[in-house]
Amino acid sequence: MTEDIEIVRHPTARRVKLAFDPATGRIRLTVPKRASTSKALAWAAGHREWIAAQRANLPQARPFVPGAMIPVDDEMLTIDWREGPSRIVRRDGDRLLLSGPEATIARRVEAWFRREALRLLKADSAFYAARAKVAVDRVTVGDPRGRWGSCSSNGAIRYSWRLIFAPAAVRQATAAHEVAHCVHMNHSPAFHALVEALYGSDPSPHRQWLRANGASLHWYGRSSIGGG
Repeated sequence: MTEDIEIVRHPTARRVKLAFDPATGRIRLTVPKRASTSKALAWAAGHREWIAAQRANLPQARPFVPGAMIPVDDEMLTIDWREGPSRIVRRDGDRLLLSGPEATIARRVEAWFRREALRLLKADSAFYAARAKVAVDRVTVGDPRGRWGSCSSNGAIRYSWRLIFAPAAVRQATAAHEVAHCVHMNHSPAFHALVEALYGSDPSPHRQWLRANGASLHWYGRSSIGGG
C-alpha cells in the first residue's frame, strides 16, 4: 500500500499529512523537513481503509479502445477501428473512424481529440472576444491538473484539452471566464458581472459542474491508476 505513495518533503509543513488526487488516483504524503520518512510511512500505512475508500470512489477509467463511446460537444462518438493500412483518424457522423496498428489507437485518438478541442475552444474564445470587444492573442491547449483555463496579461489563453469531454455549456462558460480575464485580471465583482454578460446567463452551475465532475475528465484515455 505504501509503495505507491508519493512522498513530498515540505520545508514549512508542521505535521505529516495525506492527500488524495481524484484526477490521478495518486496519494501524496507530505512530510515536514526533519521528520522521519519511515515513521511517516508507518503512519500512512495505518490509514489503509481511508486510502481504499478514496480509490473505491475514483471516476471510471475510459480508455480509448475500439467500441468506446466518448462524449464530444454534447454528442457521443464511438471509436470505430477496422483493419487497414491508413493511420488517419476522421469523424463520420457519430463514429470516429480509424485503422492502422491497434497499438497506436489510443495515441492517435487522443491526438484527434486534442485537435478538436483546440478547434472548438478557438471558436468559443473568438465568439466571446467579439462580445467583449477584446483581442485574444493566442489560444492553446495543454493537460494541466489543477486548472481548466488561464489567461496571461498579453491576452494568450490556455485551456485543458479535456474540456472537450465536458458538456458544451461547461466548455463555453469556461471560455467566457477566460476571455473576461482579458479585461479584468482578477476575480472582482466587475469580472464576474462581465463573465455573466458575455456568457448570457449565470455561469455558476457550469463552474459547479466542473468542481463536482472535473476529476472524471482526467480519466478519459486512461485504463487504470497510473496507466496511460
